[in-house]
Amino acid sequence: MGEGKKLGVRELEAITARTLGHYDRNAESFWRGTRDHDVAQNISALLGHIEGSAPFTILDLGCGPGRDLKAFADLGHVAVGLEGSARFVEMARAHAGCEVLHQDFLRLDLPADRFDGAFANASLFHVPTQELPRVLRELRAALKPRGVLFSSNPRGANEEGWNEERYGAYWDLETWRRHLSAAGYTELDHYFRPAGVPRERQSWLATVWRANKA
Repeated sequence: MGEGKKLGVRELEAITARTLGHYDRNAESFWRGTRDHDVAQNISALLGHIEGSAPFTILDLGCGPGRDLKAFADLGHVAVGLEGSARFVEMARAHAGCEVLHQDFLRLDLPADRFDGAFANASLFHVPTQELPRVLRELRAALKPRGVLFSSNPRGANEEGWNEERYGAYWDLETWRRHLSAAGYTELDHYFRPAGVPRERQSWLATVWRANKA
C-alpha cells in the first residue's frame, strides 16, 4: 500500500475478511505453534503499571485461542477476550472459560471505562495505519481513568501490506510513539524482545501506556 493511498470501506472489509479467514483456516496449527510461548514478561509489564488493588479487569485484545486470557484468569483477574476469528472465539471460550467478545478491531463496540488494562499482544499491527488513530481512541475510551494499554508488535520501517494471507503494519518506535501520543496516551515503558540477543534480532517492540482521560 502506498503511503498516500486511502483505503475505502470495501478494501478495509476485504483486509479484515482475508486476515481473519487465514486465522480461521489455520486455527489448530496456530494454537500448536503458540500455546507454549512465554509472554510472562509482557503480562507483568501490563499488571505492574496498573494502579490500585487487584483483581483487575483486563481486556485481552486479539486473544486468539485463549492462552494469555487463561493466564490472566489464573492470576485471579477478571479477564475478557476480544477476537475477530470465529474459530478462535470458540477455542478461547473453551480453553479459558472466560467471556470472549466476537468483534474485529475495525468494528469495536466496547463499554466505556470498564477495563483497568488492555493487553494487545501481537494484535494491533493488523490494524491499517489509517484506521489506527480511531481504534486507539476507542480503546482509550474503554479503559478506566489512568488505565493501562500494553502492546507488542513486530518491528519494521513503517511499511504495511500483505504477508501472505495476513495484513500488517510494521512500525518503528518513534512512529508508534507518535500514534499513541496523538491518541491520548502517555508512555510508561518500552523494551524489545526476545531478550538476550542483539537488537537486530529483537523483532518485537513492546510498549506500555497510560490512558489520559479528562
